[in-house]
Amino acid sequence: MKLDSSPIAAIATAPGRGGIGVVRASGKNLAPLMTALFGAQALKPRHASYVPFTAADGSIIDQGIAIYFKGPHSYTGEEVLELQGHGGPVVLQMLLARVLEAGRDSGLRLAEPGEFTRRAFLNDKLDLAQAEAVADLIDASTEAAAKSASQSLSGAFSQTIHALVEQVTGLRMLVEATLDFPEEEIDFLEKSNARGQLKSVIEALNKVFAQAAQGALLREGLNVVLAGQPNVGKSSLLNALAGADVAIVTPIAGTTRDKVSETIQIEGIPLNIIDTAGIRNADENIDAVERIGIERTWGEIGKADVILHLLDADHGPTLADETIVAAFPEGVPVVRVWNKIDLSGHKPSVDALPDATHVYLSAHEHIGIDLLRTELLRIAGWQQTGESLYLARERHLIALKSAGKHLDIAAQHAAQDDQSLDLFAEELRLAQVQLSSITGEFSPDDLLGVIFSRFCIGK
Repeated sequence: MKLDSSPIAAIATAPGRGGIGVVRASGKNLAPLMTALFGAQALKPRHASYVPFTAADGSIIDQGIAIYFKGPHSYTGEEVLELQGHGGPVVLQMLLARVLEAGRDSGLRLAEPGEFTRRAFLNDKLDLAQAEAVADLIDASTEAAAKSASQSLSGAFSQTIHALVEQVTGLRMLVEATLDFPEEEIDFLEKSNARGQLKSVIEALNKVFAQAAQGALLREGLNVVLAGQPNVGKSSLLNALAGADVAIVTPIAGTTRDKVSETIQIEGIPLNIIDTAGIRNADENIDAVERIGIERTWGEIGKADVILHLLDADHGPTLADETIVAAFPEGVPVVRVWNKIDLSGHKPSVDALPDATHVYLSAHEHIGIDLLRTELLRIAGWQQTGESLYLARERHLIALKSAGKHLDIAAQHAAQDDQSLDLFAEELRLAQVQLSSITGEFSPDDLLGVIFSRFCIGK
């Protein structure tokens, strides 16, 4: 990806009203811009200057702090100017318009989404995994996710990946050296302990993958859909899981007409719990609004990561319940939640049966709710560890998994005679490419474009 060297500017703080707002500019030479904004007054690098922000006619737009960062000692690696004023949306737009106007002759333009961080990456201030961690830290929905994103931003994830790349590279050098000097007739696999080295790399990669997969849960979370017949307690269960009355609960069947969503945390894992309209047969006496609600219910079920199928433990299963189960999409984990055990006399429990896991609870009395929370964590693959987690993205997991497959194939070649050394070396090279793509060393421009386009403007 080529670096566009034209200077850029944007509002760097979130939309809306706030005590402070920031307009940021970056470029190779911001001297003309600063002269247009502040005249002969020089800004000392990395020092805050209290100045008026004036319009072209000299009228004051705002007063605030101007900070100049001389490249490469800045976020982007270029010269950076930050104007910190009051956080009203109108005054910030006026200030941004003035900055763009003042820098027009030097080619200053409005920044694209993520362009400041993209320049930091292209100027080697951040690698790609760290750049992605910037967006993840901003978007973190839980404290655990924020801590993991900060861990990745500090370079911990990248350092771990670099260590794996170095191990693979070292092993590649040994293999390729043996290919270059076959006349030495050295028993390569034995003398260099190639199999032992490869085993160590595979074990290290598996550990990193486990940590990254755990971290991915912190970032992505799970979409959990509550489904079942009307009046089985879906809304009550949502309220019990959320710890608040977020859904209306009445004895009247069909109270919920549209989805109600609430994000909760279990061990730091964000779970988007979606309460849906009760499902009943289309030929029953239901109005048009409820019919639309049922259609939307099936739409949400189709997008679910986990389905909680609620049933009435007091009445037992019905033919309608089995009809609902038969229509669930294949491959999606389903938990049969038997609600109202306070009426049925069942004990709170979890039964892993061949058809599904069955959880017995009472949403109304908050009995057995922790059993369901534990089951959701199990389905998510969460394991409590004392190790730091990396807030990995799907592409990181794909790259790690692909690198692992190449290393496994390399191990198969290593188990054979020296005639397979060229294939052994090639699989090591492919594993190295996959690992290096995580930090951006071998990432195509189109991938970089997609990644940074999802950032917010001003970052």
